[in-house]
Amino acid sequence: MQKPVKIVVYHAGQCDPKKCTALKLKRHGLVRLVRQLKLLPRRAVVLNPFSEIAFSPADRQRIQNFGLAALDCSWEHAKEVMLKHVRGTSRCLPILLAGNPVNFGKLTKLTTAEALAAALFIAGFKNEAYRVLSIFKWGHTFFEINHERLETYVKAKNSTEIVEMQQALMENLKIG
Repeated sequence: MQKPVKIVVYHAGQCDPKKCTALKLKRHGLVRLVRQLKLLPRRAVVLNPFSEIAFSPADRQRIQNFGLAALDCSWEHAKEVMLKHVRGTSRCLPILLAGNPVNFGKLTKLTTAEALAAALFIAGFKNEAYRVLSIFKWGHTFFEINHERLETYVKAKNSTEIVEMQQALMENLKIG
């Protein structure tokens, strides 16, 4: 049996606590929250939309060994938080649609919970991915509207293939 994935979230305290998915994940015991960037695990995979390297199934072993981290902050302040030196190995998620009610259907405007679930799913931790979003009424919607994309990304060998898959998916969106 594999050990559970260690998930840590840096919480900047910039969002409405009633709508914050990171705080709800914490309340359900699914993540550990930290309030300082320096407290993120040193060698974990950090989900960072400003990273130049795409997240891929190749990151599975690093997640298994060192954990997965997310940066929870307001989209308005994301750049200033995420461009600071962040410990760990930064990766950006491939293109996915938000399933949450606030940004429903918008490309890449994921909640922290959606980002974590997407990374877990792509890295092959599907049960953990479903568990993360199971505590949200809209959680299933994320998987439903991204089913094809997620199943495609799971087949990638590395970051380069993820980028190629994204480009093909974007071309299909333009044509369709």
